[in-house]
Amino acid sequence: MGNSALKAHLETAQKTGVFQLTGKGLTEFPEDLQKLTSNLRTIDLSNNKIELLPPLIGKFSFLKSLALNNNKLTALPEELCKLKKLETLHLNGNHLRQLPAAFGQLSALKTLSLSGNQLRTVPTQLCVLRHLDVVDLSKNQIQNVPDTVGELQAIELNLNQNQISQISVQISHCPRLKVLRLEENCLELSMLPQSILSDSQISLLAVEGNLFEIKKLRELEGYDKYMERFTATKKKFA
Repeated sequence: MGNSALKAHLETAQKTGVFQLTGKGLTEFPEDLQKLTSNLRTIDLSNNKIELLPPLIGKFSFLKSLALNNNKLTALPEELCKLKKLETLHLNGNHLRQLPAAFGQLSALKTLSLSGNQLRTVPTQLCVLRHLDVVDLSKNQIQNVPDTVGELQAIELNLNQNQISQISVQISHCPRLKVLRLEENCLELSMLPQSILSDSQISLLAVEGNLFEIKKLRELEGYDKYMERFTATKKKFA
């Protein structure tokens, strides 16, 4: 991509606060963007070939939305965690194995998409994010859901298409969790905590494609309580 095209994008971004450059084969984060650290509210560099996010990402102190879907990122810099206004972070389809230790400092984060990465566990850093609404960890390599999940504030947690065979009973204690997606995992029915049905806020539990028949789920104690919540929620949105 020529310099003149990049310059035009930068000029537009200066006026609009939005820098979008997708599917252009970029191999690195455009350094010229640092001229706009105080302007930009949105950066979308999805569908490129970016391998590294430079430390200068931490300077975009007004950034609300960052999308780097379908790149080649293997790690994220600690500096990313300085973005105190960031509300939406889309990193689907990269090669991420973990999140920075300070990820919990992204205190404004509401939506996090990490589908199609190489995570092996539910990152504990997510449990301190108080405004988190939606977390997508589908299509990773997660094998179990640890006790720390009970602290998670999210309303929706998507764990579809992982390798989960164990779930901590603590998931029933998530104070705001309404939607739990566990489709196409490796769960035996005996490994699904019954308290999800009988004693949680969850009103939509999606478990198709595991190692049990759905009709067996309906025989579990607490299923009627779950159905009450499911029906009440459905009525609300009807």
